[in-house]
Parts: sequence; C-alpha cells; structure tokens
Amino acid sequence: MINIAIDGPGGAGKSSVAKAVASRLGIIYVDTGALYRTVGYYVRKKNVDPHDADGVAALLPEINLEIKFEDGCQWVYLNGENLGDAIRTPEMSMYASAVSAIPAVRAFLLDAQRNIASKNSVIMDGRDIGTVILPNADVKIFMFASPEARARRRFDELQAKGQNVKFEDVLSEMNERDSNDRNRATAPAVPAEDAVMFDNSDVDLEGSIKYVIDLVLKKCGDKL
Repeated sequence: MINIAIDGPGGAGKSSVAKAVASRLGIIYVDTGALYRTVGYYVRKKNVDPHDADGVAALLPEINLEIKFEDGCQWVYLNGENLGDAIRTPEMSMYASAVSAIPAVRAFLLDAQRNIASKNSVIMDGRDIGTVILPNADVKIFMFASPEARARRRFDELQAKGQNVKFEDVLSEMNERDSNDRNRATAPAVPAEDAVMFDNSDVDLEGSIKYVIDLVLKKCGDKL
C-alpha cells in the first residue's frame, strides 16, 4: 500500500495528473479540493460570509458529506445530493479557498481524508497534503507553474465547459487565491521539506503524468 501527496497552487494541473496517475497505477484518487468546494457550496447556499469563521463553523453540524468511488471516479455527496460540476465554478474556487483557511473546517475534513488513506493506496492532491494530511506519505510532490500558465489552463478548462469567462478575470482570481492560500495562518500552501519540486510551466499533461509515475516507480515501485 502506498500514499502519494501532490500539493501546489490552483491551476498547476494537480487534479488532472493525479486522476491519470491513479488510473494507470490502479490506486484511488482522492480529490480533497472537492470536499472544500462542497463545504463552500453549502456556505454560499446559506448566504454566510465564507470568511466568517464562527458563522461557517456553526453550519458544519448541518453538513453530511459522503465520498463515493463509482466507475473509478470520486463523487462527493452533500446531504445525499451529488453536486456534479456545480462546485467547479470560479466562484466556488474562491469559497473553497476562504473556508479552507478556517481551522474548524479543516478539522471537520481531516479524519475523513486520513481514514481513506489508511485503508487504501491513494493519491491525494491539495494545498497541505504532504505537510498536514499525509505527513508520512511515501511520495510528496509540490507541483507548480507560473500564474499565467495556470490561468491559461483554467481559462481553457472553463471555456470547454461552456462558461463565459475572461482570461484577465481568471488570472486576477488566480493571483488572489495564491496570496490567500500562501499567507493564511492555518495550513498554508507551502512545500513539505521533503517534497520533490516540479515546475510544469512548459510541460504538457502527458509529460506531467509521466514525471509523477516515473518518480513513484523509482521511490516505491516494489509496493505497488
């Protein structure tokens, strides 16, 4: 059994790479960002300011999250409802960033994430997987790229989904979220001391996937 942690800023391609690596290695991909987006979705639904720590914490007892793995994909159910792509909007990215800075929210989700990793070979991506969630992970990677490269990827992704967005707005939101994630007091988005740094600004998706798989096989291929 192995645990793989991929951290880094938004738009670095962590989720796309992690999903592909999980599929090719036959392990479980845990989308931690989807958990925070789902909490953010509920906070937005209740018209609570996502920066209001007490207000958000008060909502947590009302939230029932279920993680289901169906056809090789992870789905997060909020109080029995699969939200699908409703949590994948730029607005939900900002809500996720805000609520993820609240200690009560992180504590709320911590046990669920660790429980999955204790029972399965997993690859998780997020902001603090290698530093907080899985500090003893077999492989830790901090994946990053320039803000412009990441904003372009996110812009193309959103347009492909039919969302009417402007590149300048995506870049602005990217920079704002980077600042929030990097400077927050609770679990800031920084590399683990033993993480492998991987700049994929000029590396395509397939190249990034190969890089991670090669690293995993080199470090712990005998455990697969």
